[in-house]
Amino acid sequence: MSRGSADLFRYWATALIVTQAASCTTVSTGAGPNVQAEWEVEEPLLESRPATLKAVPVAAPIATKGLWVVRTTLSHPDSIRAMVRRAAGAGFNTLLVQVRGRGDAYYLGGIDPPADAIQARTDFDPLELTIQEAHARGIQVHAWMNVHLVSSAVVLSQDRRHLVHERPDLLAVPEVLARDLFSVDPGDPAYLTRLREHARENRDRIEGLYTNPAAPEVKERVHAVAMDLVDRFAIDGIHLDYLRYPSSDFDYSRRSLERFRLWVQQRVPPGRWAEVALEADADPLAFVQGFPGLWAEFRRAQITDMVERIYTGVKQRRPEVVVSVAVFPDARESFTYRYQDWEGWLRAGFVDVVAPMAYNPDDERFDEAISRAAAVAGPDRIWAGVGTHLTSYAGTVSKLGIAGQVGVRGFVLFSYDWAVAFGEGMDGVPFLQRVGRTFRDSPR
Repeated sequence: MSRGSADLFRYWATALIVTQAASCTTVSTGAGPNVQAEWEVEEPLLESRPATLKAVPVAAPIATKGLWVVRTTLSHPDSIRAMVRRAAGAGFNTLLVQVRGRGDAYYLGGIDPPADAIQARTDFDPLELTIQEAHARGIQVHAWMNVHLVSSAVVLSQDRRHLVHERPDLLAVPEVLARDLFSVDPGDPAYLTRLREHARENRDRIEGLYTNPAAPEVKERVHAVAMDLVDRFAIDGIHLDYLRYPSSDFDYSRRSLERFRLWVQQRVPPGRWAEVALEADADPLAFVQGFPGLWAEFRRAQITDMVERIYTGVKQRRPEVVVSVAVFPDARESFTYRYQDWEGWLRAGFVDVVAPMAYNPDDERFDEAISRAAAVAGPDRIWAGVGTHLTSYAGTVSKLGIAGQVGVRGFVLFSYDWAVAFGEGMDGVPFLQRVGRTFRDSPR
C-alpha cells in the first residue's frame, strides 16, 4: 500500500460515521445545529492514530468528504437525483452545488435572473430538490456562489435583466483599457464590446467578465443573494468562489478610480493629494500610479469587506451555517496579485473554513500547498481542494492520503461533473465509487 493510501485509511476511518454497507449511504451531521457543534470541537487532527481503529461517536468531528458540483448538473431533475445517488453510494457527505454560476440563479425566486438553462422550467427548483434528495441521505448541501465572475465573454445571458445588460457600468475594467473607456458611456454597446474582446483575447488568464468589487451596488447585490439563500433554503453552508480580483490588472473602471480618489484623500497629506489631483485632470490613472501601495490596499479592503459582510449576515441569521471560501493555495500570491487576504480572514474570524484549490498533478507540490495552508490556519479550518481533472485515479487517492497525513478537516474534489464524464473507471466500477472505496473499505 502506498504512503498516500495508508495515511488516508488511517485518518479518514477515524473521522467517518459507520457506513451502512447495504445502502452505501454515509451518515453525517446533515442540516441543523450539529454543524456548529462540529466546528467547536478542539480535538487536534494531527496526532498519530492507533493501529486498531474503531468508529467514532456522533459528537466527534466528521471529516468533510466533498464534491464541487458544477451548475450544468442542476439543469434537470434526473441529473440532480443521479448526482446525489452517486455521491451517497461513493460515501461523500458534502455537496458544494453551484447555484450562482455566472451572475444567474439555479433556483427559483432569486434576486439574480434564472439561468438560461432553466428559464423555461417552473416544475422544479434545482436547489430545493438537491437539498431534499441529499438531506434524506445524510448529505450536507452548501450553496456555491461565484461572486465576481458574472459572465462568459463568449456567450452572454439571454435575460435582459442580467447585470451585464442592465448595469455594464458595474463591470471590472483592465488597466490597458482604462484610459480609453474612462469617458465612454457604459450604456454605449461599444463599452461592453471592448470588455468582451479583451477577455476573449486573454482567455488563458481571464475566465470572463467580472464585477467591480469596489462598487457598493455589487456588494449589496452579492450580500442580498447570500442572505436570500440562507433565509429561504435549508442549506448547510455558503461557499464563496471568485471572491477576488481576476488579476492585478483590474479594476480600473471609472467607478473604481473615483472611489479610490476619495478613499486615499483621508490617508495622505493634503498637499500631496492636491498635487496628484492636478495630474488627474490629464490622466485618470494619476492617483493609482501616485499611490501604488495604497491602491493595492484599497483593492484588498474591498474583497475583505465583502467576505466580512456575508459572514456577519449569515451568522446573525443562522449561526450553524458554515461559511467557506475557495482560495488560491499560495497565500502570498493570493494576497499580492488577487487581493484575497485569506490568512487575514481566518485570523479575524471572517470565514469558517477555506478550500485551497491545490490543483496540481504533482504530489510534492500538493503536499507543500496544503501543509502551508494548514500551518497558517490550523488544520481544522482547511478543506484540501483536489483537481481530479489534472491527475489520475491513483493520483487522486495519493493526494487524499497526503491531506489525511497533514490532518486537514477534509477534502473537496473538483469536480463531480468531470469525474462522471471522464473519470477513470475499472472493471465496471466508476471513478467516484473507486475513490469512495479508499475510505469506505479501509481497515478498521
